[in-house]
Amino acid sequence: MRSLPNPFNSLKSFKRGKIEKGWFYSLPALEEAGLGDISRLPVCLRIILESVLRNYDGKNVNERDIETLARWNPSQPAAVEIPFTVSRIVLQDFTGVPLLVDLAAMRDTVRGLGLDPNLIEPLVPVDLVIDHSVQVDRSGTAQSFLDNLNIEFDRNRERYRFLKWGQQAFKTFSVVPPSIGIVHQVNLEYLARLVFEYETTDGVLCFPDTLVGTDSHTTMINGLGVVGWGVGGIEAEAGMLGQPISILTPEVIGVHLSGSLLDGVTATDLTLRITEMLRNEKVVGKFIEFFGEGASNLEVADRATIANMAPEYGATIGFFPVDDKTLDYLHITGRTDEQIERVKYFYEAQQLFGIPHLGEVDYTKVIELDLHSVKPCVAGPKRPQDRIELQKLKETFTDLLTRGKNEGGYEIAHDSLSKRVSIHDYKGYGNDQAKAVKNCEIGQGSVLIAAITSCTNTSNPNVMIAAGLLAKHAVERGLTVNSTVKTSLAPGSRVVTDYLNETGLQDYLDQLGFNLVGYGCTTCIGNSGPLDTPIDAAIKDGDLITASVLSGNRNFEARVHSSIKANFLMSPPLVVAYALAGRIDIDLSTEPLGVDKEGVAVFLKDLWPTQEDIQKKIMVGLRPAMFKEKYSQILDVNPQWDEVEVTGGNLYNWDCHSTYIQSPPFFDNFRINLEKIQSLHKMRPLAIVGDSVTTDHISPAGSISEDSPAGKFLMDKGVRPAQFNSFGSRRGNDRVMTRGTFGNVRFRNLMADGKEGGYTKLMPEGEIMPIYDACQLYDKRKTPLIIFAGNDYGMGSSRDWAAKGALLLGVKVVVASSFERIHRSNLIGMGILPLQFKTCDNISSLKLKGSETFSLPGLDDNLQPSQELTLHINRENNTTDKILVIVRIDTFGEIEFYRHGGILQYVLRNIIQSS
Repeated sequence: MRSLPNPFNSLKSFKRGKIEKGWFYSLPALEEAGLGDISRLPVCLRIILESVLRNYDGKNVNERDIETLARWNPSQPAAVEIPFTVSRIVLQDFTGVPLLVDLAAMRDTVRGLGLDPNLIEPLVPVDLVIDHSVQVDRSGTAQSFLDNLNIEFDRNRERYRFLKWGQQAFKTFSVVPPSIGIVHQVNLEYLARLVFEYETTDGVLCFPDTLVGTDSHTTMINGLGVVGWGVGGIEAEAGMLGQPISILTPEVIGVHLSGSLLDGVTATDLTLRITEMLRNEKVVGKFIEFFGEGASNLEVADRATIANMAPEYGATIGFFPVDDKTLDYLHITGRTDEQIERVKYFYEAQQLFGIPHLGEVDYTKVIELDLHSVKPCVAGPKRPQDRIELQKLKETFTDLLTRGKNEGGYEIAHDSLSKRVSIHDYKGYGNDQAKAVKNCEIGQGSVLIAAITSCTNTSNPNVMIAAGLLAKHAVERGLTVNSTVKTSLAPGSRVVTDYLNETGLQDYLDQLGFNLVGYGCTTCIGNSGPLDTPIDAAIKDGDLITASVLSGNRNFEARVHSSIKANFLMSPPLVVAYALAGRIDIDLSTEPLGVDKEGVAVFLKDLWPTQEDIQKKIMVGLRPAMFKEKYSQILDVNPQWDEVEVTGGNLYNWDCHSTYIQSPPFFDNFRINLEKIQSLHKMRPLAIVGDSVTTDHISPAGSISEDSPAGKFLMDKGVRPAQFNSFGSRRGNDRVMTRGTFGNVRFRNLMADGKEGGYTKLMPEGEIMPIYDACQLYDKRKTPLIIFAGNDYGMGSSRDWAAKGALLLGVKVVVASSFERIHRSNLIGMGILPLQFKTCDNISSLKLKGSETFSLPGLDDNLQPSQELTLHINRENNTTDKILVIVRIDTFGEIEFYRHGGILQYVLRNIIQSS
């Protein structure tokens, strides 16, 4: 136990229960000490200030750090680093497995240096939730859930053994087994404490619950008043091992919500409106704080839906402060009265309780949104910020069919718009219990996947009950879903199943094919499973632009399914509606979904439930006891997990034949002494890409094709295509992931002469070949590589492999018009230099062809944050152009990470030296 320092006389006692007292670092005391108008700071910044104050030690955190943040200038925040130390870390299994692989490899490295491997141990609690591995292999039957669960364990047993090893090898590392729920919903309903307590020699110290997570949608926890955001696994490892999360003092944009939503408008509609609005405001890297009466009136489930989409609108967080609605949520999710009481006492003592009203807090900028103005909508077909009002979807989609590809369209010839392809007898989705399909047709705009999936949207009682009621009304009118539509329901929480069963609504969803398929991130992450072979063939034979509809967060190209090119985000009840319609090119405000038993046309308005009906069902179906029961014994509810055998020991016994888990090469030839930063010369371009290249393009999470470098590698290892699993599930094997980097079938490298997929042009030969194969040749020639990109490079999921794979391919530099926050940080974390065009230069104005070579002669050991460098472009005709670029290493801490060759090496050297 440590004793407590008392900077600025801020250590105070407070009533933490009816009798007990506790210590806390008082923010009001800082204001009394004259450090600034603390009470006018955005609430999210005050929580970060508390962390800085509490972790004061005179070395890593000093008085100047506290004073600078306390005097935050909203119009021009100081360009200084904040050393933010989080209370805990949350992982999901896709990103958690490679993180654990790295920790195991670090232990091996430490042992190889003759030191105690146990030096590598998380210093804060780490929870890993297994939720990304289940796929929709079976759907539409009562057995789908158990079938998918059994397939999941068959495929992933080796990964699960590894995670079980990690749970016993590391003291502060715990695992939530499969089929408990989606990581973000488990975080909201179970893991989140809101107030942490720590025993010290002076008594119990209380402080706010804060975190980072290895999923970009960690921001969902902001809806509960917890400051936290997504980071790459690389940063999370550093945080686990005691490093503060270093961020530049942010701008905080206040979003003032007024009014209330109209009847028939869902939280999903509101979230898509906010996503569009804030993406247009260019809030990348900024904090968002929601306030005002409209925010106060939103339930936590609705707030979490909005906060969850912060990565889509580009912000670091989308924060709602703690208030009475927060306490109500803690009660309904089964927290004890003592826990709720402690939260209220602590946040009141810190003057952090309650959502601010207009004028009470200073923000960098205030944006207004009247909730009354929000209309039903969807987003797509390729990006979550591309909102489309519901009644305009048919018109928009029809226009996109013929619009040119360079304008975001599909460039379908007019004479192909009415093309239909017939499909004959087959069984649905590889399941003998599925309905047999006789004769049917699909065409442009056919909906082939309808998935109620993802976290908040499948755990928000309002929209889930609405979906169930809409299904009930449809069944009662005799409507059905066409057998060509792959329907699925993957709730974020097991409690959803409880209240859908309690209200009798699950039966109606089942009758339309929305049977339970699993509790996990399925279609939204690309785990939609296969389409039936005849349907897949019909899409390809007819060159059809078909659609998926999903209640998820992401609809990037080839993410949902490689064969489906149009993907639309929407609320769960709209997913049911479009499944009934069977096509996306329909105006639901004027065209019927179908006809009833009497031959009467049935419109969406005939099926849509009233808010009064929804609330009645919620009152009947949702009880705190459901949450208490579901989370009381989470380690004992999955027999398959209990059967996974595990080996002991603090060092992992690597299997050289494994295709899932391999010791990574990041610490090969590790040396304690540093080398100086050197200039780079004669770099060849690996890829030249346009705007909005996502981490899905760079590091796909979905299926692995047989003819890809990764597929060929697995077949050479004796793995049959049916056992390929997904890229996401194989992230613990760098041999697979490196071969899959830039392997998305929709990746467009301008060097590949129009060929889509993971291809480049080997230079100087000019031969088109797979990127992985070209990189092997470049490696033999000792040729460093560079990538050029447009705006928002690396947007999307916080995938460490998007940076790790690039490093292992030989990429040294990425130059872009702008970077998404997490990916920029991950590049630095792997020792790759991110550069940004300084002026109006871009890949078009520079007329890059791919035949050039590039040099950075001014790069040296005196590198500074945001420094300007001159990039030399050496063209084929022996001329050289010089342009200015900005080093997008924003802090001195990041400079150190880059200097060490990456954050993992930096942390490892620090641990070894301190030992």
